[in-house]
Amino acid sequence: MKDHDREPDAPYRLRSSALRNWLRGLSFRDMFALGIPALLVVAAGFWVAAKYIKPAPPGHMDISCGASGSAYESSCAAYRSYIQPFGVEMRPLPSAGSVENLNRLRSKGQSVDFALVQGGTAGEHVSGLLSLGAAYYEPLWVFYRGRPGLDRLDQLKGLRIGIGAEGSGSRHLALQLLAAHGMANERRLLPLGGLEGASALRARRIDALIVVGPVHSASVWSLLYAEGVSLMNFAQAQAYARRFPHLYPLTLPRGAVDFVRDIPPADVSLVGTQAYVVAREDTHPALIDLMLGAMKSTHAEANVFQRPGEFPKADGGDFELHPRARRFHESGPPFLQRYLPFSVANLLDRMIVLLVPLLALAVPLFRILPQLYVWRVRSKLYRWYGELKDVERQALSGESDRGLNEWLRDLDRIEAAVSRIHVPLAHSDYHYQLRAHIHMVRGRLQGMATPTNGTAEAARQQSDAVATENV
Repeated sequence: MKDHDREPDAPYRLRSSALRNWLRGLSFRDMFALGIPALLVVAAGFWVAAKYIKPAPPGHMDISCGASGSAYESSCAAYRSYIQPFGVEMRPLPSAGSVENLNRLRSKGQSVDFALVQGGTAGEHVSGLLSLGAAYYEPLWVFYRGRPGLDRLDQLKGLRIGIGAEGSGSRHLALQLLAAHGMANERRLLPLGGLEGASALRARRIDALIVVGPVHSASVWSLLYAEGVSLMNFAQAQAYARRFPHLYPLTLPRGAVDFVRDIPPADVSLVGTQAYVVAREDTHPALIDLMLGAMKSTHAEANVFQRPGEFPKADGGDFELHPRARRFHESGPPFLQRYLPFSVANLLDRMIVLLVPLLALAVPLFRILPQLYVWRVRSKLYRWYGELKDVERQALSGESDRGLNEWLRDLDRIEAAVSRIHVPLAHSDYHYQLRAHIHMVRGRLQGMATPTNGTAEAARQQSDAVATENV
């Protein structure tokens, strides 16, 4: 019965004994000597990785939009409704339009993260700014008072033309096209645009209005239904697209605005650019992902000028395309954000980057450390092998005039030093092999000395015998 009671304790005793034997087989001094530098290397890797990891995303973002009633304003409102549920406050900033938005992004004194920018506004590459892609087409509309029939901009020469407010994309593009017709210095170009320009045209305070924006923008929509206002059909739309790389020929199909009232009454050739969402280079990656998601949610549907899923698209326009935007347009949202809440996905995304040093440094180190540990333990014995070999070579070669006793004292010194070396139990076989080799060398030296003494004694006895015979 007692033996039966002790049986459950047997596995525990075996495990305890195995653990003690394993611990006895380790040299903690050598482990610390190798482990501490390895940990310092891994810590340095974490530090370097942390330098490239942005902190947690801020709780808000600022985006420069547009004037009241503009398509930029409505786009920002749609972005905000998408982003707010993720716990990030989006603060839309009104502006005159694309030019002012770009200036805000360029200015270091402005805390703007994103802005809507019309294609062709920058004109050249701007450092420090990256595009998240094209959001939608922005047609150029020319409305004028009178009967339909005008199809060229130079037919408006001498008229009062609203070309958009200072800082707006409409004004920038209007002046660009008017300059191509030699009309950029006309005295009757007025800084009117948007809803204000539409009201001025209906009230006959101006004769024509040039405005840039999608068909559903407030100013365009109101003028499409206005009495006595006609829409110019661009006969030179293809030529504009060839002359200016940021422009595209577009067609407004007959009845696309209103089937019942047949607006427009015929196909209308237009020219347009694209609207881009632009971010600062140092904007937090998590905010970039949120904005890309908002663009996808807002602009993926079809409308008069685009097919379903055509926008947003990986087109940087005047700017370099953001790397995260390129991946988003090619393969969709990041993997973690597809299945996890935004805050959790962002935390894990940052932690994965921190694990890079562990995978790149720690794993190879932990594979090498056991070998380094064995080398370090055995190296304490290897150096005495060198001295033992040197003693054996000199003693047997006869190069030195030292006596046998001196060589034996050297062997005793080596053996005493070896016996003081602490070697883990797992490597004690090397310790005993070295001591056995010391004894082997000692025996060899003593063996070489014994025959030498016997030969001398035999010679002495033979000499005595010869002397006796002579007597």
